[in-house]
Amino acid sequence: MKGTRFIIFSLMFVLLVSAEPHNSFADDEIRTYQNTLNRLHQPAPLLADYPEFIQPIEEVRRFEAPILVNDDDADLSIRSWRYSYNARGIIEIPNKIRADKTAVIMVHPWGIDDGQGWKTPEPAGVADFCTPEKNHLAGRHTREVINPFLKRMRNNVAFVMYSLIGEVDPVRKKLYRSFDYNPTKAEREQARKDLKIQLMSLSYAGESLPVQFTLSKELPVIDYFKQFSGLSAGDRFNGKGFWNVPVPVTSDITVHDEDVLIFDREGYEPLKLFLKKQGIRHILLTGYATDMCFCKTTAGYENLARDFNVFLVGDATLATFPANSSPKYATNAHISFASLNHLITQVSWIKPLSSD
Repeated sequence: MKGTRFIIFSLMFVLLVSAEPHNSFADDEIRTYQNTLNRLHQPAPLLADYPEFIQPIEEVRRFEAPILVNDDDADLSIRSWRYSYNARGIIEIPNKIRADKTAVIMVHPWGIDDGQGWKTPEPAGVADFCTPEKNHLAGRHTREVINPFLKRMRNNVAFVMYSLIGEVDPVRKKLYRSFDYNPTKAEREQARKDLKIQLMSLSYAGESLPVQFTLSKELPVIDYFKQFSGLSAGDRFNGKGFWNVPVPVTSDITVHDEDVLIFDREGYEPLKLFLKKQGIRHILLTGYATDMCFCKTTAGYENLARDFNVFLVGDATLATFPANSSPKYATNAHISFASLNHLITQVSWIKPLSSD
């Protein structure tokens, strides 16, 4: 019995020691953060600039904390917020960062139903936000919110970057700058022609919805959804080869030659190494979709937040919105959930420090 108690005590000690904060930085690289929370009285709603795309966030208890990121020679002001159940409210946090140590990344700006040739297959195919109408709404959000933001930031930050699905392919490799190659003007012109040929080569036709199927007497609900799911994006409804084309950056974005493309299939490590090599410490994250790709793909915040100071630009993203005509409530919900462990900002809160 004594031996058993000793083993249990030893395990508890190991757990307690491992739970203690550990910092590998030298003493001159760290500071003590005073987590002083000052109550804000009657603050305006958050993310209220584009209510068509995201429902403004309102919370009874709001606090302000001291500055968190405070770069030497900072030239960019980023106010941010997060939610804490333990603090029982929203905490707003100012930040001062160096723009030349910052990258703006847009997750999955798929060029679909935008006139470039890649389009939703008929009569029942799905891609991106899953219907042509919803894709067009997302395109308008890109034009009205994200593209103006990228234009404003491009001359200040180190990089504007886009992540797209698929392997590294010869068309996009010569259409966009990537981690290790910047194509010539002639290469880009030829790549645009090759892209159009590939996108126009598909029929964009799949099967129609099933008109009948067999159900068991005991479990008809299970049988029903097995044969008629809510989201099927394979060859049956999208047609063969739909996902094998080089998906372009949406035409709703004004892409510059120095903007960098991220190929998802290469994985996170090459992206991390590229950013670290370029001295990037801060990420302003935009793009689609808040509940899926924005968090879980190569350039999603679940990866980036392990190695960089990440700010989710809450009104520069849209969540998928099945069974709804508007994405605003879904986007609100998913940004709110992300705020438990990530900092949220908004387009109007990101500005030159001199105007702050």
